[in-house]
Amino acid sequence: MRMDGQRESDNLEDRRSAGSSGLRLGGGRLSLGAIIIALVASYFLGINPLTVLNMLGGGGLPAVEQNAPAAHRPPADDETARFVSQVLASTEDTWHQVFQASGKQYREPKLVLFSGVTPTACGTGQSAMGPFYCPGDQKVYIDLQFFDELKTRFKAPGEFAQAYVIAHEVGHHVQNLLGISEQVQRARQRVGEAEGNALSVRLELQADCLAGVWGKRTDTMKKVLEPGDLEAALNAASAIGDDRLQQQARGRIVPESFTHGSSAQRMRWFKRGFESGDMNQCNTFKAAQL
Repeated sequence: MRMDGQRESDNLEDRRSAGSSGLRLGGGRLSLGAIIIALVASYFLGINPLTVLNMLGGGGLPAVEQNAPAAHRPPADDETARFVSQVLASTEDTWHQVFQASGKQYREPKLVLFSGVTPTACGTGQSAMGPFYCPGDQKVYIDLQFFDELKTRFKAPGEFAQAYVIAHEVGHHVQNLLGISEQVQRARQRVGEAEGNALSVRLELQADCLAGVWGKRTDTMKKVLEPGDLEAALNAASAIGDDRLQQQARGRIVPESFTHGSSAQRMRWFKRGFESGDMNQCNTFKAAQL
């Protein structure tokens, strides 16, 4: 992916140095080692990290400090952070153009780099959650170690695979601005778990499609893609499909518990957005077949 010379975003917040000194719980401070234990337990056992931290701290219910640490610009020699900033800038250019064409105004999200845990308007963000978007503060959160996992655990290397992850989360921001996320949330409250999961799948697949729209429009404007880049993004979409993740974790697949879509579905909708470059082709909620 050719990003040399591309502009960087002004909306990057680096909290990584603040995340390495320990998390304050109930008036005390736990070490980085304790936090790592909690995150490992969460990753492999499905335990809420705050539950483990509470046990390690020996106290009552944990009172997590929610004051966001001071954010600053990443170091000038941090190449991965610069790449993330350039990708974020490209999403800004794309969605400003798309929104303006439809008579709307695009509000740029912030992207927060963190390590371990960080406070958000949606609760405590954890590295074990993977990259995520919080509509409450309109920020994308990512621990850059996820890119290492994407390459090693998920076997999805390549810069465009990393860019797809960022563009997917920005896709959730687009959905939030358009009121789609709120509509889905209200609808989920009126239905059962299986129906709610099905709505979540459609929301996630739409974000994949919007990421594809970004990829097509960015390449059209800036000629950033190289041979093999599209395949890298499709490989990443496939690697984090619910069916593949469930097979790896449980040894069996439970479709009614899907919340993000199967590998084939995620690839299909990203490709649909990429081939069309048109967000109007991303209405997963009216699609008869996903």
